[in-house]
Amino acid sequence: MRDVTVRPATADEVTGVLGVLDAAALETEGDRVRASVDRGDAFVAVRTEAEASAAGGTVLGALVLVEPDGPGVDDADDRDTARIDAVAVRRRRRGQGIGRALVAAAADRYDRLTAEFDTGVHPFYASLGLEIEPVEDADRDRYRGVLDGASPDDE
Repeated sequence: MRDVTVRPATADEVTGVLGVLDAAALETEGDRVRASVDRGDAFVAVRTEAEASAAGGTVLGALVLVEPDGPGVDDADDRDTARIDAVAVRRRRRGQGIGRALVAAAADRYDRLTAEFDTGVHPFYASLGLEIEPVEDADRDRYRGVLDGASPDDE
């Protein structure tokens, strides 16, 4: 992954972030992505150091965090916890550690990350070391995962 840099997304990259998420068939709202970018809670993977320092580089992958909700999160945890709303990598760049690097960047910012996801991405989240359990009362196979205290790169 020497040709990729992960960093917080800029306002100029919202369209690129939405494009990567859309290409992965992930549903997320533009306003939610913009709000995450404004808070510094969206991350991008871009090519090369030069492109990484100049907004508008090709977005190879993106991760969007939102404020946590749901079981296992109480008011005391809110300041140190974020929920992964979406993470996606361009098809040609998958399997190169970009998704892992995006989650690691988010884990460097928060002590705890949570995610809710479908069966298809269960192996990805399991490989990051999340504690995973099935979601009760879901209309399809869904899982909830928690990553406490360590970046996936620390594993």
